[in-house]
Amino acid sequence: MKIAASWSGGKDSAFALHLAKQQGHEVVNILTMMLSEEKSVFHLIRSAILDAQADAMGLSLIKKQTGNETYENDFKEVLLELKAKGVEGLVTGDICAIAGHEEGWLNRICYEIGLKPIRPLWMGDTKQIFLDYINAGFKAIVVRANLSKLCVDWLGRVLDQQFYDEILSLDNIDPCGERGEYHTVVLDGPCFKKTIELVETQKHKLDNNSGYLEIKDFVVKCK
Repeated sequence: MKIAASWSGGKDSAFALHLAKQQGHEVVNILTMMLSEEKSVFHLIRSAILDAQADAMGLSLIKKQTGNETYENDFKEVLLELKAKGVEGLVTGDICAIAGHEEGWLNRICYEIGLKPIRPLWMGDTKQIFLDYINAGFKAIVVRANLSKLCVDWLGRVLDQQFYDEILSLDNIDPCGERGEYHTVVLDGPCFKKTIELVETQKHKLDNNSGYLEIKDFVVKCK
């Protein structure tokens, strides 16, 4: 089946895309909803990083700017365009219900558009998902952190076995960040033909009690 991938730039969307390809689906586009021309919704990933990820995977990226009031309509608009080009399904990295959407939101949207929702991580055990993710060979770092749950030192950390062991030692923290503890950006993985290496970053504390890792400079290298 020809499918598109909802792409946050983070670990879950990357792992879901990888699993969908393993299931035999052909990923023809990735789609990112943008807060502005320069940053994505939710993860606040720079547009240039998203472009580099798409280039590293050899996939076409669609970026759609949106806002809180128009998000659903904007999302549907892009899906309709993809369907007109032959896309039959949409893969997402959702593990639990999306914050801010009613239960079954994605199923409803896909039904209204006429696409099949593909959610290989849905309702999975987050401990096992994390381990399967790192064992698959992905590399991701933390770019956003809820500072009421994690300190600023977690920004920039690579998700690996040590990360897993340490985050499990904390109280009431989901290892995959499903309660909003953290968000990530993927730099490499089995679906990447190139790798992204960070050159300069800077940590910021935002007014909403969250931390943000600004990626100031990076390079893309062939493997």
